[in-house]
Amino acid sequence: MNIIIVGCSKVGETLAAQLGRENNDVTVIDLSAEKINDITAKYDVMGIVGNGATHTTLVEAGIDKADLLIAVTDSDELNLLCCMIAKKSRSCRVIARVTSPEYNTDISYLKDELGLEMIINPQFEAAEEIARVLRFPAAIKIEPFGKGRVELITFKIADGSPLVGMKVKEIVTKLRCDVLVCTVERENEAYIPNGDFVFAERDVISVISSTRKAYNFFKKIESVSHGAKNVIIVGIEEVTHYLCETLRSSGMEIKVIDKNLPACDELASRFSEVTVINGDEADQDLLIEEGADRCDAFVALSSHDEENIILSLFAKKTDGVKVVTKIDRLEYEDIVKHLDLDTTIYPSSITADSIVRYVRAMKNVLGSNVETMYNIIKDKVEASEFYVREGSPIIGVPLMNLKFKNDVLVAAIMRGRSVIIPRGSDTIKQGDSVIIVTKLMALRDITDVLSD
Repeated sequence: MNIIIVGCSKVGETLAAQLGRENNDVTVIDLSAEKINDITAKYDVMGIVGNGATHTTLVEAGIDKADLLIAVTDSDELNLLCCMIAKKSRSCRVIARVTSPEYNTDISYLKDELGLEMIINPQFEAAEEIARVLRFPAAIKIEPFGKGRVELITFKIADGSPLVGMKVKEIVTKLRCDVLVCTVERENEAYIPNGDFVFAERDVISVISSTRKAYNFFKKIESVSHGAKNVIIVGIEEVTHYLCETLRSSGMEIKVIDKNLPACDELASRFSEVTVINGDEADQDLLIEEGADRCDAFVALSSHDEENIILSLFAKKTDGVKVVTKIDRLEYEDIVKHLDLDTTIYPSSITADSIVRYVRAMKNVLGSNVETMYNIIKDKVEASEFYVREGSPIIGVPLMNLKFKNDVLVAAIMRGRSVIIPRGSDTIKQGDSVIIVTKLMALRDITDVLSD
């Protein structure tokens, strides 16, 4: 597929890396020659220095044969203009990054009037992910499937947990819990475990379950399952506005701290139920005075990754506090993994996953489509939800008779309102949504998991 990416920001670079790895012909456009040289040196993509909102630059980038244009510059207006010109030039499919809260209520209008395939908002998506883990603090990450009927919940096994030394199959026999273990990450190794796999302290586990059954599971392993009742947020950015909007009806006590007085005034005027403190969010004495050592959750959302990391480590010193850290620079990911933070949010990765999922669906020519896709363990294990259409060769065949490739797990089948944790005799029907967990990356169709 021929793809043009306008804007070499964090999101643009992440997209160039992922889409380039999946055998797409990718061309990136940016006004900065330095950024273009950097990205083309690191990834197998072409680069054009220029303004992606001009017809001349788009022609140079190959708009006449492009299948998709993705505009992810730092300007919402420029992104929308790029898409308009691309539609006039080629009528190719277009995706725009639009992050300003001012445009949030007009998303549907903009999408329809401008003919956009998708509008992506990294800050809104990040706020949604943060809100999910605040409602279930035991989790590091929660990914919804099947329109929220099923959740993939990732958590770390605490020291002294009842799970330590237990086999995977004993979750059913000993704990009497209807959850399915999908992955285990231990140090730098990723596993899709069988029933005899034995858990150890500090393992990072992903399980799939309905929300109700997940609460029961976490209660039995003596982990916190109730939602946070009060939260301290440091830093006022776009994501802060979206998070306050998402949490405002939850009954949660919200306190926001930032040293920028105009930003504080604006937030306070929008959200009367939020307590806004104008002060230096890096001042630890101020944080303690405002209750950082007594809150249920602490969320670091400043524009500086280093500050977010340091403040999160400070908050982690208090037992029982759920800590969420926003990080923009993906190059920090390997370092952060060793810092023992709770939940880390990478807005650019969230956005890239959404677009990659769309691109895979565009390529699909078989009997199912990728509906949802998440990296469970980055670059090692993915979970994908497929909608099974008429004609798929997997329909009606018992799972035990299908020849799967190694490291493939059929995690759930959603049929109407029912959620099936499958056994070998179960079959897949037309219209089902099926969740596949696998080490095979870049799946486009559910049949990709079958051996020849």
